[in-house]
Amino acid sequence: MALDIFRKKYIGEVLLNKNYITKEQLQEAIRESAGKKQKLGEYLISKNYITESDFLECLGISLGIEYVKLEDLAIEEKAFINFDEKNARKYSAIPINVTDETMTVAMDDPTNVVYRDEISKITGKKISVVLSSKADIFSAIEKYYVRSSLGEDDGTESSGDEIRIEDESNAIDENDVSDADAAPVVKYVNSIFFDAVAKKASDIHLEPFEKSISLRMRIDGELRDMHAPAKKYYPAIVSRIKIMSYLDIAERRLPQDGKCRINVLNQRIDVRVSIIPTIWGEKIVLRILAKSLFGLDINRVGFSDRELNFFKESITAPYGMILVTGPTSSGKTTTLYSALSTINQPDINIVTVEDPVEYEMKGINQVNVRPNIGLDFAMVLRTFMRQDPDVILVGEIRDSETAKIAIQAALTGHLVLSTLHTNDTVSTISRMVFMGVEEYLLADALNLVIAQRLVRVICPNCKKELKDVPEDVYRKLGIDKSVKIYAGAGCRSCDGTGYRGRTAIFEMLNVTSELKDAISRGAGYAELRKIANDQGLVSLRQAAIKKLEEGVTTIEEVLTTTVIEK
Repeated sequence: MALDIFRKKYIGEVLLNKNYITKEQLQEAIRESAGKKQKLGEYLISKNYITESDFLECLGISLGIEYVKLEDLAIEEKAFINFDEKNARKYSAIPINVTDETMTVAMDDPTNVVYRDEISKITGKKISVVLSSKADIFSAIEKYYVRSSLGEDDGTESSGDEIRIEDESNAIDENDVSDADAAPVVKYVNSIFFDAVAKKASDIHLEPFEKSISLRMRIDGELRDMHAPAKKYYPAIVSRIKIMSYLDIAERRLPQDGKCRINVLNQRIDVRVSIIPTIWGEKIVLRILAKSLFGLDINRVGFSDRELNFFKESITAPYGMILVTGPTSSGKTTTLYSALSTINQPDINIVTVEDPVEYEMKGINQVNVRPNIGLDFAMVLRTFMRQDPDVILVGEIRDSETAKIAIQAALTGHLVLSTLHTNDTVSTISRMVFMGVEEYLLADALNLVIAQRLVRVICPNCKKELKDVPEDVYRKLGIDKSVKIYAGAGCRSCDGTGYRGRTAIFEMLNVTSELKDAISRGAGYAELRKIANDQGLVSLRQAAIKKLEEGVTTIEEVLTTTVIEK
């Protein structure tokens, strides 16, 4: 499988020959990466000039080594006999196949001659190397070394495994605690987290049923089934997660919420844990909170150039209120934290009150509300006013008291950022008034309202232009028939969905003096919307269509994520 390792070419030459980048992009990458002490490939990938797969393909050509995607290969499990998990992780390498004399090994750095020699000594075989990504290698390690220890249910039943909560709600299996620390259970739970991080999942769902366990992950906004553990191991898995989250392992009757922190491939990942009792056991939902995965870079949230420039101006205002609205899991928190990350400087005092704190940020004072002891949003906000703040982030405005205090803070020389659950920008004004905020105070305080949604991005590896799109689709979307429309055909890298990743679309309402006057005199939704439209408001549907025209997303995403403006 391996090619001649000494037949090398300059990586930039290969990228140019493949037409993956332009000469200008290569020159920029050489200049900028040298200044930042960054690898050339890392820079090109970070700028979205190429995908990681494209770069590795060219790197393989440059080195004269074959590049493989491990998920496309049928790996021989007998190859693992002479090469254990510890060594696989140490050398970031995994065997692919083996003969009497030779072993083929996938490595993320096949030029490391020392590692190759050590692997040869360990296995007692000549080593033939191929190139693969580090993520693919570690994913294969989890799959072949770890998952086999707690495999899928084989159909056998163990007495006492399927216990209804209402039958034996107080019964605690003593083995649950000891099993929770058993190596196979620990490895299996770790492997679930690894898979979630590798697949960029936002949530993990572990759900018990009468005779089986369901494991699902929310990837790009959709839940996908994964290989689940055998039911007989589930109590130990639950106990392990509870121990990690400092929850009561003996409590099975009531819901519990917690948080844990893990490290995956040198990334610190915070995990929010929610457990509820069901008739077949405890269901667990794990929310993955990873700045490195979902990014807190304001330049990568999804703003157009015009929107980005205006948003940056808004978050550097000395006072006023900025509201971000949208349904749950629409990216509101990521947008606001990206704003905080941008303005976070030693000369600015930033404080946040959240339920719960989702991302911990250096240099920012963050408070978790605890309603059970009276520490709610309103109390914390009142206290903040005595803490000399410059910027205040309120996780969510849920009630009248919080809304009024936040407005007062915005009117007294502070920049206030918060979220609401409304369908669009203009209805946010009505919601605040409904909460009891006086129209004239709201008009004075409000600077900017953003409605946000997430749309799935077409997988770059299987993206193709659609032919023969029905004319009524163009007519319904109001776009010219000359516009090229794309979709994903489905491939292994996107699990056959045609999508990989999501980006945000925005409806940004600049609260101008004309809008402030209309709000102050109690104008209704229709009038406010007309004023906003006359001033050039770009609706969510229009923003989604723009992504469609740019070849970022699909017709289906436009139609299912947004509605026609009424």
